[in-house]
This record gives sequence, C-alpha cells and structure tokens, in this order.
Amino acid sequence: MQTPSANRSAFWRGFRQGLPFLLVIIPFGLLFGVAAAEAGLHITAVMGFSVLVLAGASQFTAVQLIGENAPAVLVVVTALAVNLRMAMYSASLAPHLGPAPAWKRALVAYCMIDQSYTLAAQDYDRAPDQTVAEKLAYYGGACSHVCPAWVAATWVGATVGQAIPPEFALDFAIPITFLAMLAPAMRTLAHVAAATVSVALALVLAFLPSGLGLLVAAVAAMATGAQVELWVARRRAAGNA
Repeated sequence: MQTPSANRSAFWRGFRQGLPFLLVIIPFGLLFGVAAAEAGLHITAVMGFSVLVLAGASQFTAVQLIGENAPAVLVVVTALAVNLRMAMYSASLAPHLGPAPAWKRALVAYCMIDQSYTLAAQDYDRAPDQTVAEKLAYYGGACSHVCPAWVAATWVGATVGQAIPPEFALDFAIPITFLAMLAPAMRTLAHVAAATVSVALALVLAFLPSGLGLLVAAVAAMATGAQVELWVARRRAAGNA
C-alpha cells in the first residue's frame, strides 16, 4: 500500500544518495559556463543551453564544435547523437515508471541526467517491489539538488569564471564524473563491449575534424551494445531450450 511516509522516506533516500554528485556537478557546471563564455556565447544563450538541454556531455560537445566553427547541422546532429543514451535510459526505467501519469513522466524525462538515471536504476534493482509513487519520490529526491546545482554552477562559471584561479583545475570534474557513473555500470558483457568500442574508436578517429570521430564512436558503441545483448539473449534462450 502506498503511504506518505514511504514516499517521504524514498525521497530523502534519493536526496542523500545524490549529495556526493554535487562534488563533481558543481565544478563540471562551472567549467561548462567558462567554456561557453570563452566560445563567445552570450549569458542568455549559455543559461538557455543549460536549462533547456540539461545534459553536460552534449553541451560540452556542442560548445567545442561551435568554437571550431563547425556547421550548425553538425553541431545539432552530434549533440543529439551524444544524447541518444537518454533513449536507452528511458527504456531501462520504463518498466518501473511507465504507469505514472504523463506529466510526471515528462518531468522524469526532463530531469534525466546520467547521475539521476544511475541512482534510480540501482535503487530500483535493489528494491523492485517499491510502488510507482515511491520510485517517483526517490527519483525526485535524487534530482532535487543535482539539476538546480548544474544550472547555478553554469551561471557562476559564465559570469565570474575568468576569476577562478587556474590551480583549481576544474577540468578534473569531467573524467571523475563519468568514471564514477560508468564503473558501477560495467556489470554486463554488453556494457563492457559498448564502452570498449566507444573508447577505441574515439581514440582512433580523433584526427577527424569537427568532432566526427565522437559521433561515429557513439553510434558504433550503441550498436555494439545492442548486438551483444541480442547475442547473449539468444545464447540464454538456446541454453534453456
């Protein structure tokens, strides 16, 4: 039975478990604000970027391509390709949150970032019998500080970022963020295969202009992961036959 106390407990559990991500989200946001300002974007464009897109990896990719004077079509396509992982995230959470009202699913989709997805997926795997309301409450708790912190840090980076001393080395946030999220996710052969292909192709194709190597690596990694999952499923089905 769904109870307010259970929902509150789920919310605060998500809130607590999302707190450590602030240690990387804040410098990550600061760094994006600085990079966007240096690329020549007006503060309105920078903030619109963070509020509407709310996806650090694709935002950095787009800003890098803008700084290289890449065609607008390439900027949009590459950013979308980087964000295609959100479609896989959505498919992963659909069995848990699919019964929720459409407006709540829309809010989940808007707030879906790597951190909120990672926390939610792990929590739902640990306790799959939670009600939909509890799962939504947990997700809301995990997002309640992470998303606002990203937007606020972006604004600070874009407005006063030049005053941040170089020795603070804000760029450490990018690799640490993704390592912290990816390492626990490497639980299946499909995950490992996709990660291996993406890293290998990104390095091999680094010479391509305007971030094309990243686009190819992202698409190839997703295709590899999907094919490995199908292969594993077929082997299991054959073994159970």
